Order: sequence, then structure tokens, then C-alpha cells
Amino acid sequence: MSERDPAAANDALSPAYAAWRGSTLGRITDAIERDLMLSRIEPLPGRSVLDVGCGDGLLALELAGRGAHVVGVDASQRMIAAARRRAAGRLDVSFHVARAEDLPFRTAEFDIALAVTMLCFVEDASVALKEMARVVKPGGRLVVGELGRFSSWAAVRRVKGWMGSPVWRRARFRSASELRQLARREGLTDVSVRGAVFFPPFGLAARLLGAVDRRLTGRVTAGAAFLVLTGTKPPDAPAAPRSRNHHFSRRGPP
Repeated sequence: MSERDPAAANDALSPAYAAWRGSTLGRITDAIERDLMLSRIEPLPGRSVLDVGCGDGLLALELAGRGAHVVGVDASQRMIAAARRRAAGRLDVSFHVARAEDLPFRTAEFDIALAVTMLCFVEDASVALKEMARVVKPGGRLVVGELGRFSSWAAVRRVKGWMGSPVWRRARFRSASELRQLARREGLTDVSVRGAVFFPPFGLAARLLGAVDRRLTGRVTAGAAFLVLTGTKPPDAPAAPRSRNHHFSRRGPP
């Protein structure tokens, strides 16, 4: 796998998903992260949502279950295949193979574009965020969940990368300040960052401190393992052209 191959990175992560979700640490951590993301996305009924780097589709399907019309994209064919199996023919969600830096959708097509732990793996985060902003309607929102730079979790992942992990050796973690700067450079307004997951990456710590963590969630960012960036596309934002002409419709082939 090349160091800059997001599809290969996602394929490497795929076998670990089920094990993570089945662990105590995974269950508690995922629930805290999901609740923070949802608090920044809602209300959902009737809104069109693009999930960039959707993985195996779990969040996309939850958003669809809450009334949104969802399209998920991922660079990994394996992940998209898993997402389509999970969707089982539902009409309110579709999944496509696509790169975050070259989204195959019309300008101003979605009410919300979101991504969870995607920017840390792409080669050029600015291009990916610019594409997300392009496909969002003026006045629409971008919601981006990322792995915090200054946390015990990031330290463990860096060590794994130094030891040869094909996933973590290429990841770039950002601070809350870096995420704000990235969003403002792309012209977003009402930019804010919220933090979650302050306990160390151990199941016992999650069990003991999970309730305390929920009281801190959204209040501070220092030491947070998970950061959620939100920003608004200005109502008067000029239309940004797309580099290619093809696109998928929201109801395109699964």
C-alpha cells in the first residue's frame, strides 16, 4: 500500500471495524462521538446529506433513519460494498465509490456535507474541504469529525505508525486551531470546534469516565481525542466549477 492511498488505508481498516464496535472501549467511544456529530447536524428530516468517507455506511443509515436523504461516498470499493449490503435496497440512501478530493456531484446539491475521520487520511485536506463546500448549497453546513492532535489517543496512534502500521503512519492529526484555520481559508463562516473523548484509550477508563466525559463533551477541546468542526457556506458564496462533467444523481444506481 502506498503512503498516500486512501482506498488502501480504508481497506486496511475494514477488518478492524467489527472488532472495535464489539469492544467496550469501542461501544462507549463510538456512542459519544456519534452523539456529538448528531448534535451538530440536526435537524435532519427532509434534508439532503452527503457523507464523505462513509466507510461501511453505519452513520449514513442512522441519518437516513432520522429522516434525511443520504448519499455516501468512499474511496474504498470494499467499504462501499459493505455499505450497500448493510443498506439492503433502501431508497433513502445510496453509496458510491469516489474520492473526497473529486466529488462526482453538482455544485450546491446538498444541504449538509459531513465527514468522520476522513481529512486525516487524504493527501490534501484543503482540496477535500473545498469540494465538500462546493457541493453544499449556499447557507448549508459542513460538519467534520476529526482525530485530535493533542490527546493520549493520538500519542498511541503515532507510536503505532512509527512501528509500521500501514494506517497510522500516514495519518495527520490536527488541533482545534488548525481545523478552524482550514475552514476559514475555504471561506466558511460561523466556524466552531467542539471536543469529545477525554478518557485514555482503555476499556476500563471508558467505563469509569464515560459519564464524566459526556459532561465535558462540546464544552472544551483541550485534550480531546475527537474534534467536530462545523462551518456554514456563505449565502453569497460564488459557484465553484467542478473539474469534470460527470455526476451521480442522489437516486443514482446503488
